[in-house]
Formats: sequence, structure tokens, C-alpha cells
Amino acid sequence: MFTGIVEELGEVTAVEKLGDACRFRLRGPVVTDGAKHGDSIAVNGVCLTVVDTADGEFTADVMAETLNRSSLGALDAGSRVNLERPTAVGDRLGGHIVQGHVDSVGEVLERKPSENWEIVKISLPADLARYVVEKGSITVDGVSLTVVDAGPDYFTVSLIPTTLALTTLGVKSPGDPVNLEVDIIAKYVERMLGHRAPGDRTAEGTAR
Repeated sequence: MFTGIVEELGEVTAVEKLGDACRFRLRGPVVTDGAKHGDSIAVNGVCLTVVDTADGEFTADVMAETLNRSSLGALDAGSRVNLERPTAVGDRLGGHIVQGHVDSVGEVLERKPSENWEIVKISLPADLARYVVEKGSITVDGVSLTVVDAGPDYFTVSLIPTTLALTTLGVKSPGDPVNLEVDIIAKYVERMLGHRAPGDRTAEGTAR
């Protein structure tokens, strides 16, 4: 599990095409400190498994499902990426519960800069709109953000200077793809309510 608090702005150093998969080599001295084969590292919000590490870099294999459901397939050598290690039991939950399982890819629609922050508008697939609410949480390229406005096919977020300086969201332009992961709690609530047995009042709160 991750929290959407990016630890490091890393870089793709090599991409090896493997037919229906890719092997990425990424530089990230902070997240590779102590990392070993089999560990997880989130790359632009996608949970990847470490194959090996050396000299502040790590490699990870990405299968077709991940390439099709995320923007990782658009990465080339030199691309900057947001990196985060999984949260440890007992650590502070600085953002929100993030699985590293991307739901879909959105697109930056527009940016409105202010003196110290920016409002960014991002497209939202129709089948995810019901999970996104004003003041709720959403993960964009691995960054935990608070929704400012939620529309039928878009949402907006406000980016503070730290986010602009220390993540890829500071350089994303209109038309650029971004990975989206909605709040998993909303999915579970929908699932439970949709499968509630007739007459079952346990979810309605009968206690007084």
C-alpha cells in the first residue's frame, strides 16, 4: 500500500521492448536505498516489482495489461517519473490509501496558474465519475490530491508549490496523459450496497 506522497522525482534511464511487455530501468537513489528483488515501488502511481538494483537504479518488468491500462507505455529514456516506496506499518498516512492499481488514464485539459499555485483540469472517464467527489481524494500519476471540482467528465485539483516543484505534475501540459486511481473505499462501499440482501438493515445503521 502507498499513500500518494511522492518521495522522489526519478528518471527512466532505459526501456527494453519485450514484445508484449517492457523492462524499465529507472534512477531513484532514495527509493532504491535498501530495496531488493521482489520489493514494490510505485512509478507514476503504478505498483511495480523490483527485478534488481544497482548504483541507485532499479529495473522492473511491465506486462501488457499494465501498458494498456496506464501511461507507462509512453515513457522513454529521459522521462521523469514520480517514485514512492510502500508505506510501512506504523508510519503516518500522509495522503490517502493508494493501491498502485491504475483505473484509467486521464488527460490534462488546462492549467490556470496563480501567484503561488495552479488549478489543473483533468479529463475523467465516465465510468469513474461516480467515485470522484468534491473534497474527496484521487491519485494522479501517483500523487495524492484533493478534488476541487468534480464534473461529469472532468475534475480539477489545486497544486501547491511543493507539488509543482517535486513531481511530474509541475511540467505536465494540456494533452499529456496521467494515471488515475480513484478512492478504493468508494468502490468497496458501492460493491457492498449493490449486493445487500433484501431486508438487510445492517448497512443502514439501526443503532440509536
